Amino acid sequence: MRADRLLRLLHLLQRHGRLPAARLAELLEVSERTVLRDMEALSASGVPVYLQRGRGGGCSLLPGYRSDASGLTTREAQALFLGGARGATSELGLGPELGNALAKLALTVPSGTLDEADALAAVLVVDRRRWFAAAEQVPVLPLLREAATTARRLRIRYAAADGSEGTRTVDPYGLVENAGRWYLLAAHRGRRRTYRVSRIQDAVVLAEPARRPADLDLAAEWEASRRSMEVGEAVELDVAVAPAALALFRRLATFQVATGEGALDLPPVAGDPRTRLRLVVRTRFQAIGLLLTFAGDVELLAPSGLRAELVSRAEAALRQHAGGPDGGPGPPAGAPPRTARPPTA
Repeated sequence: MRADRLLRLLHLLQRHGRLPAARLAELLEVSERTVLRDMEALSASGVPVYLQRGRGGGCSLLPGYRSDASGLTTREAQALFLGGARGATSELGLGPELGNALAKLALTVPSGTLDEADALAAVLVVDRRRWFAAAEQVPVLPLLREAATTARRLRIRYAAADGSEGTRTVDPYGLVENAGRWYLLAAHRGRRRTYRVSRIQDAVVLAEPARRPADLDLAAEWEASRRSMEVGEAVELDVAVAPAALALFRRLATFQVATGEGALDLPPVAGDPRTRLRLVVRTRFQAIGLLLTFAGDVELLAPSGLRAELVSRAEAALRQHAGGPDGGPGPPAGAPPRTARPPTA
């Protein structure tokens, strides 16, 4: 975690006064470029650090400076002590340690400041879960944390989304928590991979060291992973929604859209009581599912290619469900065949 690394960097400078960037990179197990970025971050936050170039130079902290928890402002204390309410720490297996650390820190913080922090905690609940989603079980997360922080390889048994299961040895890069879901970023046979932690059935930390790039930037790795999963999947829809279905459609669409804008209103058509909307749905498959849910109450106006696929899937559903369950009787004799409306241009 970057916050932890910044504290370690500050602690090293307090102890040694001045250290070359190369030595700090070695102690922190990061690249020199990362050390320089962290120095800039500390300086921007008001910590008096500076970089002296040339022979005998290095990273330094202003002589006499000491971090003092008793100088915490009310807002700083609120931000810090609210961290104890987050479930991520417990899932990582560090819940008791966080509690002990905050208790020690509380001894140095003025009581009035602590009262303000408690007041915020009393009126705020942080729920990281998605709607309609059960909390994921991640019992192996403490083992993954150990492997990532000690830079040791992992042997994991992984159940993929397609149902296949296998064992593989990976080089852990780090862990990412995204909206209540944990991901392990790692390399398998030299290729970078993203594993959903809830699908890791078992994990063993090995003695051999992990192979990680010297200039690893976990945040950049995660952004690259997200882009690779999202690029090319989202689809833009233009729809016309009947008045009776509009409120429910807007509500359900918020869980499918790929952008923070939600569904945007389009100009109405004279004589048509339906509301026209434009939205970007995460995947083609989700778009079809959303539209089929509303049947005749929602009409897909564009794109035409998806409209044809929607009709094809609706016809397949009719054929599948025209008869009774378990091969029971079909429609009454002489009943006209049920067909979906053909696509239009």
